[in-house]
Amino acid sequence: MIVHGVDFSGADDGGTHRIRVASWSLGAPVSITRTDRRSLVRMIQESVPGTEDHLWRIGAASGLPLKTLAAHSVEASWIASARWAKNAGSARAFRTALRQVSRIEPRRRTDYDLRAPLAPMNLRVFKQSWALLCEVLLPLHEAGISIVPVAPTASRVTACEGCPASILYSRGWPAHGYKGQGEPPRRVRAEIVARVVDFGVPVPAPVIEQAIADEHGDLVDALVLLLPQVSSAVPAEALVEGWIY
Repeated sequence: MIVHGVDFSGADDGGTHRIRVASWSLGAPVSITRTDRRSLVRMIQESVPGTEDHLWRIGAASGLPLKTLAAHSVEASWIASARWAKNAGSARAFRTALRQVSRIEPRRRTDYDLRAPLAPMNLRVFKQSWALLCEVLLPLHEAGISIVPVAPTASRVTACEGCPASILYSRGWPAHGYKGQGEPPRRVRAEIVARVVDFGVPVPAPVIEQAIADEHGDLVDALVLLLPQVSSAVPAEALVEGWIY
């Protein structure tokens, strides 16, 4: 299997050159790609014809809370929620519509269980939550690609949600303080990357240097998303809300 860790962006420009993809297969070093949302969808679709399995683990919320759907009388299914969100036309229009009903930002079951830092529609992440759901996962689902656990198929290509903070928490590694200029953020980035390498992920020296120098922490997040999943058994809520792996 080839594993891809995707540090995602919901920026208005389509995430141009802000999305980092770290790819790794056994016996090969990690490779890094910069891309945007449209190209990311194309990359995932183009991995379908190959002979190997692909897992695309993307760092953004893959679904909406059941409480949000209930408050808006939306069918409690992932596909219904994705189409409803897409019909809003944009991330900001969708968040505005939600806040006209309630200014509370519900969390999903997985956000509580796996210690995700923010609710999906929080001001800091609502654009990436909407963009992943509507511009990436929904088109992939319609193309027959497996989206777990919400819309699995027999495809050899699978997309799922990951959360760098959840992975770091689960391993007892530093889960914050690695984004920013100067020290100590740079030192914390170096520690996280060293732990990833010690775990057995073959990160080339130039990529290690780039990850430590990246003040946004995007490359660190992409590398962390290559690590084994933090949870396998999922509750019923996850079939609608999504789940962090």
